[in-house]
Amino acid sequence: MIEERTALPGVLLLKPPVFRDERGFFRETWRAERYAAAGIPDRFVQDNVSLSTRGVLRGLHFQEPHPQGKLVSVLRGEVWDVAVDVRVGSPTFGRWTGYTLSDENGWQLWVPAGFAHGFVVTSGEALFAYKCTDVYRPETESTLLWNDPDLAIEWPRAAPLVSAKDKGGARLRDLSPERLPRFREGA
Repeated sequence: MIEERTALPGVLLLKPPVFRDERGFFRETWRAERYAAAGIPDRFVQDNVSLSTRGVLRGLHFQEPHPQGKLVSVLRGEVWDVAVDVRVGSPTFGRWTGYTLSDENGWQLWVPAGFAHGFVVTSGEALFAYKCTDVYRPETESTLLWNDPDLAIEWPRAAPLVSAKDKGGARLRDLSPERLPRFREGA
């Protein structure tokens, strides 16, 4: 597996090998010791799958307290996936990174606790998988405005299909610091 550090310390792009032949493909999506060596926790407590059509944008979501680290991948289709550092005191606070994840490339993105996460579907549809380090707790979830001009995320779709909840997200500058996670050196 190839591990690539990103511009946001802690966020990793993982490229497990994909074995293809005339029957299809095989790829390993999780092996505790291999991922632990990359710095990813070996304890996931919830797995999620979503199916979305072309142009659907989901996010940008995070939980505080009870933050979730997420190991994300695409089982079918393609998305452009984004992580945003929302940790108060972080040297990269408010910065984002984005990658194309697809069933074709087999890539995964590790989005640690303390980062907001979202994606937009760039194929006809996408089956998206999340492994989470904590359970979903709606009372602790916050939503950043997907098109917050201060973040200036370069989404590949100008007019995505966004839920009412995500349309009502807050700009990062308007979120109370008490709703944001704290940066801890070395965490």
